[in-house]
Amino acid sequence: MAPRAVVLLSGGLDSATCMYLAREHGFEVEAISFNYQQRHSVELTAAQRLAATCGANHTIIDVNLRAIGASALTSDIAVPKGGTHLQGEAVIPSTYVPVRNLVFLSLAYALAEAKDCSAIFTGVNAIDYSGYPDCRPDFIASFAQTAALASKSGREGRAPEILTPLIAMTKSDIATEALRLAVPIHLTWSCYDPQTAGDMLKPCEQCDACLLRAQGFAALALQLSKEVIFGSPVKVA
Repeated sequence: MAPRAVVLLSGGLDSATCMYLAREHGFEVEAISFNYQQRHSVELTAAQRLAATCGANHTIIDVNLRAIGASALTSDIAVPKGGTHLQGEAVIPSTYVPVRNLVFLSLAYALAEAKDCSAIFTGVNAIDYSGYPDCRPDFIASFAQTAALASKSGREGRAPEILTPLIAMTKSDIATEALRLAVPIHLTWSCYDPQTAGDMLKPCEQCDACLLRAQGFAALALQLSKEVIFGSPVKVA
């Protein structure tokens, strides 16, 4: 029987690449996504489509982080545009959601224990390192230790390994890997601030997430469609 792994699947390029890597390494994938009342909840549609293309089981959990707010993704705070944060600022951007990865990893760990999974894949990477404190390697290592202490699987010596295969990659590295793995990149969604166009939602092409993604593909110097560079518009449900 193939080993099983939980993959945190937001619907974006990084998490989709992580899911396809998990499959390449022989894991049966249990994808987990979160409806946290995010501004860009259209990413859940992307996650559902991606999970289906990978043949993964898919669980969506409701976690109302809008009740906490304090983030441009879960409140009326404006999403920053123009790539200000991409220019090397040391401040944590307003798109940071308070301890989101701690919450999500905890729930992913619970699913891994319930489904007897031996690994958890998360797509945190070096690009997020300086801006988001819950994307740092030392946070991941500390969480793994704490979760093992707090869980039945950890006490029994079978704690799932937390794998971060993208941690040292740039966005262009991740784009290259996604192309190698034949990830359906046009189905992924990265934009923080979806724009309405008739009955469709389309990427804004101006937020940090859109610009970082576009920069990653631009570095490859390939002829790629706009749907690959920014993601395809999605019909409003």
